[in-house]
Amino acid sequence: MSAEPAAKTWRGRFFEDFDPGDLFRSRIGRTISEADNTWFTCLTMNTNQVHFNAEFAAGTRFGKPLVNSCLTLALVTGLSVPDTSENGTANLAWTDIALPNPVFAGDTLWAESEILETRESRSDPEVGIVSLRTRGVNQRGETVIEFKRSFMAYRRGAAQAQPGFPEPAEDWRA
Repeated sequence: MSAEPAAKTWRGRFFEDFDPGDLFRSRIGRTISEADNTWFTCLTMNTNQVHFNAEFAAGTRFGKPLVNSCLTLALVTGLSVPDTSENGTANLAWTDIALPNPVFAGDTLWAESEILETRESRSDPEVGIVSLRTRGVNQRGETVIEFKRSFMAYRRGAAQAQPGFPEPAEDWRA
C-alpha cells in the first residue's frame, strides 16, 4: 500500500473534509517546561501553590509541582488544531473534561481526536458543526486528559476561508 502524496499547499480541513469515525493524531508532541507552567499559572491568576511552589508541592500526593490542568487543556486543544479546527470560526463547547493522570514539567504530550458527528449549521450556510472527542497522551502512553469539543468549521467555498496571501508586487530577485 502506498501513501498518498503530500498536498502541495496545506489549507487545513474544511467542514466537507470530516466524517464520523475519522481519527487524527498530532504530527508533533510538545514538552511542557517548568516555565510554561509558571507563566500560565501566573497569567491566569491561579493562586493554588501546587502549581508553582515546589516546597508546598513536595508535601502533596504528587510530591512535586503539578502542571495547571487548564494549561493541559489548552495545549492538547492546540495540538489538535492543525488536524481539526484550523478552519474553525468559533468553538461552541468543551464538555466531559476528565484528567485521569497528572502532568508534570518535562512531560511530552500528543493529541488524538476522533470525529463524532457533523451537521449543517442552521444559522449560517458558510459553516458546519463538527463534534469530536480528543485525548492527550504523554510519552508513556498514559492518557492525561480527555474531552469533547464542538466547533463551527468553514465550508471550503466560504469567503472567509479563501487564501489570504498577498500578491507580491515585485518579481523574484534571485
